[in-house]
Amino acid sequence: MSGKKKSKDLRAGIALFLLAGSIILLSWWSWATKPYSSTGNSVTITITSGTTTDQLATELEQRHLIRSANLFRWLVRMQKTNFKMFAGDYMLSPTMTPAEIIERLIKREEVSNSIRITIPEGYSTEQIIDVLVQKGLGSKEDYTKVVAEDSFPYSFLKGTPAGIHRLEGFLSPNTYFIDPKASPHAVIDIFLQQFAKEMTPEVQTRLSSTKLTVLQWVTLASLIEKEAAKETDRPLIASVIMNRLKRNMPLQVDATIQFLLDTPKAKLHNKDLQIPSPYNTYLHRGLPPGPIANPGDASLQAALYPAQTDYLYYVAKKDGYHVFAKTYAEHLKNIKLYQ
Repeated sequence: MSGKKKSKDLRAGIALFLLAGSIILLSWWSWATKPYSSTGNSVTITITSGTTTDQLATELEQRHLIRSANLFRWLVRMQKTNFKMFAGDYMLSPTMTPAEIIERLIKREEVSNSIRITIPEGYSTEQIIDVLVQKGLGSKEDYTKVVAEDSFPYSFLKGTPAGIHRLEGFLSPNTYFIDPKASPHAVIDIFLQQFAKEMTPEVQTRLSSTKLTVLQWVTLASLIEKEAAKETDRPLIASVIMNRLKRNMPLQVDATIQFLLDTPKAKLHNKDLQIPSPYNTYLHRGLPPGPIANPGDASLQAALYPAQTDYLYYVAKKDGYHVFAKTYAEHLKNIKLYQ
């Protein structure tokens, strides 16, 4: 092959490579500049003082508001005027393009008439309803009916118990900005949409490998949420519950008894442990029929990834932490020492 032919073939190869690269880049650009979705409810993004563009882009991508954090960063850099982020709460929608989101931020179109609702981790359905009613977002009767009877298109609700506790565990604790005109059904759906984000491919893979259903996972997480006051105790308490389940031992989780009481008690008595209910883990082996609270991310993670221990017992100390034991004899010693 002559030198001229080699040079010609090389130039042709480079041209084809550049053409293919251009087509791929244009295809990616067309995809990344579109709205994340053609449907979906608005969510509120809170920008605090010191938030960087990189942090904002990552959050927008994680919350399914944009398709590419890298493209968002590039669009910000290409702004003719200096892009400045102002602290505040911004209502953004997955139906907005990245350019529209940037424009809203530049114009400081903050949330004005939305009602801010913060749901703490571990709140029950009844407590959440009370918060919503106190904020003037509907009546207790309406929310009770929605929770117990309304249909919602989420597969993760399969098998939940009937009644007021049907959505227990799936009303994700978080801070929400809710339109005061939203119906009770729409408000509850906002909570469920937030939980839907927990169902990542990683979570689904882990549930499959551990042979836990979604309901079992959230139920386990709710027990951890109500029992653990300290972050580091969560995986350890999860290990105790899992170890007792494997041995078919009664869980004897005090929080399940508190769940059955109209008013929580500082100290449970023997008569409380005899309350006839499938949620009573002193009388019934295995997990209760459903969650006893709405757990946060830390408890959900602990339920997925419990510590690997031989512990079967724990007792709370005065500082909120727990001490753990492998045998009942050790457990009795710990009770004497710490209670």
